[in-house]
Amino acid sequence: MALLLYQQVFCWGFYAHQVINHQAVFSLPPSMMAFYKPNIDFLTIHAVDPDKRRYMVDAEGPRHFMDLNRYGSYPFDALPRNWDTAVEKYGEDSLRKHGIVPWWIHIMLARLTNSFRQKDYPRILRLSAELGHYIADAHVPLHTHSNYNGQLTGQNGIHGFWESRIPELLAESSFDYWTGKAVYIVSPSQFIWNTVLESSRAADSVLLFEKILTQQFGADQKYAYDQRNGITIRQYSSAFTIAYNNMLNGMVERRMRQSILAVASLWYTAWVNAGQPVLEAPGKIAFSAVDSTAFEALDRDWQKGKAVDRTCDN
Repeated sequence: MALLLYQQVFCWGFYAHQVINHQAVFSLPPSMMAFYKPNIDFLTIHAVDPDKRRYMVDAEGPRHFMDLNRYGSYPFDALPRNWDTAVEKYGEDSLRKHGIVPWWIHIMLARLTNSFRQKDYPRILRLSAELGHYIADAHVPLHTHSNYNGQLTGQNGIHGFWESRIPELLAESSFDYWTGKAVYIVSPSQFIWNTVLESSRAADSVLLFEKILTQQFGADQKYAYDQRNGITIRQYSSAFTIAYNNMLNGMVERRMRQSILAVASLWYTAWVNAGQPVLEAPGKIAFSAVDSTAFEALDRDWQKGKAVDRTCDN
């Protein structure tokens, strides 16, 4: 018998994360694009490094999500937006257990700003690629809910379905990525928190609509088997995926497009806050031997390892 495997997926899917970073480059002003565009391949490929790091760093997982429903009801006023105040109220271990993505984005933004000031071009690229990942994750509704993979409601696999299967099936043929130009974010902290709150408001619909649609489709219609790299995988059928996307009224495309603009805008904000330095580095950036070895180790550990925290398929 053929080996039947569920498709392995990651947060937003490798495909979607890479598209988001790639497209964000084209929303930058010319003074930034002159540096970012020659390095667009790096920004695209390394958009998924934070997900790979889950396989080697214990602290990585909580940086990708926040279970907001653990803090009462929308708009979750019980949760202080300030990190120190939140730690005082809930304790750091509890906060990390339920996710820290808004605070981590703020840290990454500060690091990128400092790298612009220092004109540390390799570090600018590394931080831009990874900041893009966390910003995109904050736009995913199930990254803001403790029922993140439908595991509490018998909907296992919905996480990867929403953020991997839908864009992989539909994005290339029907998604519109045009977002306009990056804008300066006056209050990044408020912007980031508004983003996760918007994601949280959509989480119930993501779960409810899948359950409604499942009742309309038989099991033989909901799933299909396909060949990938010589392996038979079980995945949501094209018909079910299209019907779900229609029921969501294009939510995945909207959140993906909002992610692109948010990534570009926070890159731009970091650059402006650093004093708008002239990015003089021509062409592609050459990384040091130490950097190259680190990238190779990340790939190696990811390919042979097991995630030490939640991923989108568990």
